[in-house]
Amino acid sequence: MTSSIPSLPLAGGGSIPQLGLGTWPLDDAEVEQAVVAAAGIGYRHVDTAAKYGNEVGVGRGVAASGVPRDEWFVTTKLDGNYQGDDRAVAGLDASLQRLGLDYVDLLLIHWPLPQRDQYVSTWETFIRLREAGKARAIGVSNFKPAHIDRLLAETGVAPAVNQIQLSPAIPRREQRAYDSEHDIVTESWSPIGGSGDLLAEPVLADLAAKHGRTPSQIVLRWHVQNGLVAIPKSRNPERMAENLAVFDFELDADDLSQLDRLDEGPDAGVDSDHTGH
Repeated sequence: MTSSIPSLPLAGGGSIPQLGLGTWPLDDAEVEQAVVAAAGIGYRHVDTAAKYGNEVGVGRGVAASGVPRDEWFVTTKLDGNYQGDDRAVAGLDASLQRLGLDYVDLLLIHWPLPQRDQYVSTWETFIRLREAGKARAIGVSNFKPAHIDRLLAETGVAPAVNQIQLSPAIPRREQRAYDSEHDIVTESWSPIGGSGDLLAEPVLADLAAKHGRTPSQIVLRWHVQNGLVAIPKSRNPERMAENLAVFDFELDADDLSQLDRLDEGPDAGVDSDHTGH
């Protein structure tokens, strides 16, 4: 099956598929099967991290998928163990070995960990890794505008992507506006989640009935129409296919206005420094 997922351009060149497969907290065996199944449905974007402990399975799934490497977009992330003192060099080499790949399409700093004050030096290492061809694009995860301001001030290089917890319940409007102003693609982890049971909201049932879709498809369509990249996690092929079937309908202005009312406020969400994401 040929992938029909649209892509968004990245500031440094290349593009990123707007919908991908999240893999936390699947183990190696589960994720290998999930990646192969996802490839058969049309996915070409998979997201993992050193911290997830499943890069081996992701790499095996990519290899077994029958999809050429250059059609895949593979993201991994390096956590606090690889910050400072060029630790990211060995960190990425180890990730590539586990993945069985020569390069990743996107390499992210998993968390800023500002109390360590090492994310700028880590970013400088990431720039060199991109220049060496081991990462086609580099970005960050769970960074706030102040963290990115400092990267720009001290290196002059903006992240291509900022991956953050984001959903209609946790819309992060200020962060999204900041990212857009700096040509940074905003990518949503936990895109159909939130601090509560988002999918049980009555407005989602109403909109799902209106469009002949499921509540999760309504939420993913919200991400698409807001110019976001979403990486829902699933190992169920039927759910994967459902998540992918969001490019042939459109939410109208009233639909989007109703979804805006799901905003749980600025304090919603989790402290991502203390989760697996």
